[in-house]
Amino acid sequence: MNENNVKNKMKNHLSNVKKQISPKIRHLFFLLAKKWKKLHLTKWMILLSLTTALFFSVYLAILAESADVDSLHAGLTQPTTVIDDSGEEAGRLYAQKGTYVKTEMISENIKDAVIATEDQRFKKHKGFDPIGLGRAAFGYVINRGQIVGGGSTITQQLAKNAYLSADQTVMRKLKELFLAIEIEKNYSKDYILEMYLNNAYFGNGVWGVEDASLKYFGKSADEVTVPEAATLAAMLKAPSHYNPIDDYERAIERRNVVLKLMENTEVLTAEEKQTYQNTGLDLSDKYDREDSYRYPYYFDAVINEASNDYGIDEEDLLNNGYTIYTSLNQAYQQEMNAVYEKDHLFETAADGTLSQSASIALDPKSGGVKAVVGGRGEYTFRGLNRATQSYRQPGSVIKPLGVYAPAIEEGYTPYSMLIDEELSYGETEYTPTNLSGTYQGEVPMYEALSNSLNAPTVWLLNEIGIEKSVSKLKRFGIDVDSSERTLGTLALGGGWNKGVSPLEIASAYSVFSNDGVRAAPHFITKIVDATGAIVVDNTEVKKTRVLSQSVADKMNSMLLSVFESGTARNNQPAGYKIAGKTGTTQTDTDVGANDQWIVGYTPDIVLASWAGYDHNDHHLSTYSSKGIGMVLKDQMESILPYTEKTTFLVEEAGVEYKEEQEETFLEQVTGGMEKAGELFKEGASLFKDKTENIFDRFRNKMRGE
Repeated sequence: MNENNVKNKMKNHLSNVKKQISPKIRHLFFLLAKKWKKLHLTKWMILLSLTTALFFSVYLAILAESADVDSLHAGLTQPTTVIDDSGEEAGRLYAQKGTYVKTEMISENIKDAVIATEDQRFKKHKGFDPIGLGRAAFGYVINRGQIVGGGSTITQQLAKNAYLSADQTVMRKLKELFLAIEIEKNYSKDYILEMYLNNAYFGNGVWGVEDASLKYFGKSADEVTVPEAATLAAMLKAPSHYNPIDDYERAIERRNVVLKLMENTEVLTAEEKQTYQNTGLDLSDKYDREDSYRYPYYFDAVINEASNDYGIDEEDLLNNGYTIYTSLNQAYQQEMNAVYEKDHLFETAADGTLSQSASIALDPKSGGVKAVVGGRGEYTFRGLNRATQSYRQPGSVIKPLGVYAPAIEEGYTPYSMLIDEELSYGETEYTPTNLSGTYQGEVPMYEALSNSLNAPTVWLLNEIGIEKSVSKLKRFGIDVDSSERTLGTLALGGGWNKGVSPLEIASAYSVFSNDGVRAAPHFITKIVDATGAIVVDNTEVKKTRVLSQSVADKMNSMLLSVFESGTARNNQPAGYKIAGKTGTTQTDTDVGANDQWIVGYTPDIVLASWAGYDHNDHHLSTYSSKGIGMVLKDQMESILPYTEKTTFLVEEAGVEYKEEQEETFLEQVTGGMEKAGELFKEGASLFKDKTENIFDRFRNKMRGE
């Protein structure tokens, strides 16, 4: 059978099938149409469509009503301000804000140019323009359902800039429309135009018409000429594309289009338009933005806390004129910043890579963070803050928290004798060693802690049990997962999956400084919106009893010995007495260190500092006391003069122990001398008696008695 025969056979078969099926399909459609008519489905479809439209209209109306349009002007006028712990302004948060000027300080040339370009019926409509919407709807159809812009009035653009994203979606357009109607109900046309011009972006990092005038023409907005005003209005379509600094010729071309639109709206005559189109631009940059983001790592942390803990959107926070009250102490922060400018205190790798570091200071009584530095080198806006967001192996700074504090609670004292021998534990025969490689057999607890001895620390943890350590660490604010419940991890601070941050360590050590109570760490104390309403009140923070005061006192006595005679004896700030702990994590090859830690505190302040590299392809060549310890010493010497200088109520444990030892020896010597004197007296008395007896017998013989 050839190919043509096969095709003819298939064609005949399909024709027969069509003849059989077609009547059935027509009958089915007839029945459906009859049923549709009988059930009035067309009416139901219309009703459903109208109901859906009504539902969305109500939803969008409620959304617009809840947008707090009343505070729009205040939010745009007022920058978001950060207040320090003494009620003084510390700075402002970066946002889409320029210098806000009132409508009378904006040239009529600018207003005319913008209205002619962006919304020619601005003064006639009530927030939306039916003609513009029709044009946008036509574009939506011919572009197969894609929103390509257009149709938005100045009021709608203000609503978008203030409340919405730039997404080109139908839902966003509908929200924009309803918000525009709500704005028009609350503000006059002059106010709306004023807010729009002060909130518009003009390229090169400049927001607002006043700063744009200074950036491009070196003059205020009320001095701008017609050609300059047309150039500013031209930028609104695409600021990076049409600004005269980046592309002068393109900016002139677009400006001339705006001048033509101004002629069309009868703002200019044809002769004036022609004259201005033949005019060049004298560019002059006199814009000098004041850098009010004064303490970048602190302000970054404030934004994070507002967003993560209180659900305030970052864009909302930056743009809507909040006042944020914080625990920031500007003196502490400035001194900390100054220390981090001293590059000689930090290591640099052979290939030029900077070692990193972070420090954080908090008030142990309130938990408020007073100062923070999150890294070295070039700062990145909203980048990594190593003081709050970087988690590292804690090393020996974990020892007081996970071993010695729970041991004191179990009845040990700073002078309890601990086994200091090279011992093996468990099925894995885990064998911790002291860094010095020497062992004393027994050592008092305070000495094991102050000299950061590993062997007695692990022995002590093995004695009290891992569960007590895990439970106590959780009370200190440090979580331990199942894989970290080992002697080495909990006692010596290595092998943690996530690690700990400097903020967590500082908060944990605040327990010792604050008589055993931990106040939840925080940056923000209160947030007030642009209308004056309090939206966040964190003035009463959560406090948790972690240790009894007696246990805290004993821990303080031991941790004072760290700086008096232990591993941090070279880091004691001149003229002050502080307590704390050092910590180091070694590399896999035991050459150098991956992490250096040191914590120092008084009853007034807790300061935790870390140093290392972001990636362990580099390592530090020193240990904590010579590295990060000197950074802490410098910080403490600068910050402590600003504190209340409260002293500890306990003495260093080592001093008490030595005094006891010296007193015992003196008592032994004195006692021995007293006993010897008594024996001597007894001997002398006996000698005297014996001698007198002999002389008496001799005299009697001489007398013949």
